[in-house]
Amino acid sequence: MANTSTTKLSDAVRQAAHPLTGTSEDYDPLLELIGDARFVLIGEATHGTHEFYEQRAEITKRLIQEKGFTAVAVEADWPDAYRVNCYVRGVNDDQTPAEALSGFQRFPTWMWRNTDVVNFIGWLRQYNDSLPQNATKAGFYGLDLYSMYSSIDEVVGYLDKVDPEAAKKARHRYSCLEHFGEDSQAYGYAVSFDMSESCEQEVINQLMELQRKTGEYGQRDGRVKEDEFFYAEQNARLVKSAEEYYRSMFQGRVSSWNVRDKHMAETLDRLVAHFDSQGNRTKVVVWEHNSHLGDARATDMSSVGELNVGQLVRERYDRDAVLVGFTTYTGTVTAASRWGGIAQLKQVLPGLPDSYEALFHDTGLPRFLLNLQQDNEAVTALNEPRLERAIGVIYLPKTERVSHYFHTNLPKQFDAVIHIDDTTGVESIDRNPHWQMEEAPETFPTGM
Repeated sequence: MANTSTTKLSDAVRQAAHPLTGTSEDYDPLLELIGDARFVLIGEATHGTHEFYEQRAEITKRLIQEKGFTAVAVEADWPDAYRVNCYVRGVNDDQTPAEALSGFQRFPTWMWRNTDVVNFIGWLRQYNDSLPQNATKAGFYGLDLYSMYSSIDEVVGYLDKVDPEAAKKARHRYSCLEHFGEDSQAYGYAVSFDMSESCEQEVINQLMELQRKTGEYGQRDGRVKEDEFFYAEQNARLVKSAEEYYRSMFQGRVSSWNVRDKHMAETLDRLVAHFDSQGNRTKVVVWEHNSHLGDARATDMSSVGELNVGQLVRERYDRDAVLVGFTTYTGTVTAASRWGGIAQLKQVLPGLPDSYEALFHDTGLPRFLLNLQQDNEAVTALNEPRLERAIGVIYLPKTERVSHYFHTNLPKQFDAVIHIDDTTGVESIDRNPHWQMEEAPETFPTGM
């Protein structure tokens, strides 16, 4: 039973909220808030909710069509996303969006090989195909660093084409990492416990060697060769960051988390610098989890020394960045029960009583947008820490409070939030016989 103060706050939120009714004008207030900002970071409260992907795509389409955004940067590995980038720009042999997404073979495949992403990639290709010949096409890029071994292959493959002698040297340097069967975590474990020598200096040397050849490789045949060199150089940067990340995994969560988010923020910076150098004022939409894109300084993360992409982007670009979060109260989600496990359709427990999710549910609005930069009673009252839920690729309802909630100050974490009260699990294009509703836990629906 809601108390009087909670009821009063939910009433204030309802009055300040902009209901989403499925019309083409739904996100007019959000686009007005964005204005001429160059970075729009759009989060998600889970890695497996259809509505988050769907609505994020709808917002992104409008940003591309109406505000000149030309890059979508996502929480995905650089080589896999770059194949999609080549498809949407019409410069590779993939025939369909699903084929372009076939590089995403690492767990969790459903994050990018799902029907919502297929639809968006198909739209992006059609949009680019409709542009005038010399117009800047919208691209699709990965910011993450898990692809250490495939990025090594890409660096060596590039050098094989432009400088076979340099390719031999690269193979020699990277051979340090060959003893672990392309198991990055095994490498990190062995080095952390002095069972193997670190390859840190070798991967740094390879990156520096590639960078010394910037003028020679990058400017041979105009923009196409510049883009190819940029792609190869970023793979070399990724190998360096990934090597550090896997070493740091066994030194504590804070260290590895910060290595990863710094790499993603730096990759975003380099994307913008690369395209700006070609005469554009680049605008980028970023798709990642709320935990990466909401400002870490507003959350429990900061108390343990963690930072994230949202914080780093705000620190660098200030009001040129707009941060948007998603929340949900209940429904289903596609997730696994352990890392590397099978995808299941899981019941999402109702939001805990002291959470933002429960407060937004109490408004009675099925879907709404809330501008957290407005000066009104609702936003003022929300400026106190509450629980917020975060479901990643693993969802553990039986340990819901410990596993999936943290405290945050929402108006400091995001510039706007989109609440969808009842959501459904994203549908993988690789559906397996286990993708079906698992039994609800005994605690459902109270979550106590």
